[in-house]
Amino acid sequence: MKRRDFLATTGISLAAATAAEGEGSVLGGSRHYLEWREYQLLPGDGRKAFHEFLEGVALPAARRAGTGPIGVFQTQYGPSKPSVTILIPHVSLESVATFADRLADDAQFLRDGASFLGAELSHPNYVRMESSLMVAFAGMPRVEVPPQHEAGQKRIFELRVYESHSSRAAKKKIEMFNDGGEIEIFRRTGLQPVFFGETIIGSRMPNLTYMLVFDDMVARDAAWDRFRNDAGWKTLSADPQYKDTVSNITDYILTPLEYSQI
Repeated sequence: MKRRDFLATTGISLAAATAAEGEGSVLGGSRHYLEWREYQLLPGDGRKAFHEFLEGVALPAARRAGTGPIGVFQTQYGPSKPSVTILIPHVSLESVATFADRLADDAQFLRDGASFLGAELSHPNYVRMESSLMVAFAGMPRVEVPPQHEAGQKRIFELRVYESHSSRAAKKKIEMFNDGGEIEIFRRTGLQPVFFGETIIGSRMPNLTYMLVFDDMVARDAAWDRFRNDAGWKTLSADPQYKDTVSNITDYILTPLEYSQI
């Protein structure tokens, strides 16, 4: 990558974070910072201990630390491996930066999770953890808990990652969602969003990521058909200013774990 391209990319990412942080301080933390974690699990009985720790120790402690609601998912369709993915919404960059310290100062977390946290080298709890950080879109500043979760109903999630060939193109696609009205078209046609986020730290940048929720795959397919045939979408997608803003799309279908808060 050329130096000027690198500076442009990192500069725009940092500017997005700084602008969102400034807006949050004025509006009371209105835009979530979204930490997306993937834990690569080991085969065997260790997975049970991992889930017990998440459900009984880590998630309650994370809520005490001021984060949430927290989503916990596994991949049903898409690039997958034995892993668990976790969505952790934060109200500020400071919350992201101090999250581990707040957990380390939580006596109940340390006590209840002592055996898991004290795992020996010969018996690790997981292989590795990777994470990325997003800032929520201005057009959807906070994570929305699906009504299916509130009603105790089954649901599936679709996670879509839109990569762009340049930072300018990525910003234009975000503008299309926010100012162009694509988020509104999503809602109108039954593409129910959980979040929209611009990745500010992570891989395959520049990119944006969003999550949708459906009752099942039949409902998902029907909603996408309505979207594709929507007159508003046809007009928006034909607008030349939004041409060639996305260079690659990765699509995942996820299912929530029973203890997921989303």
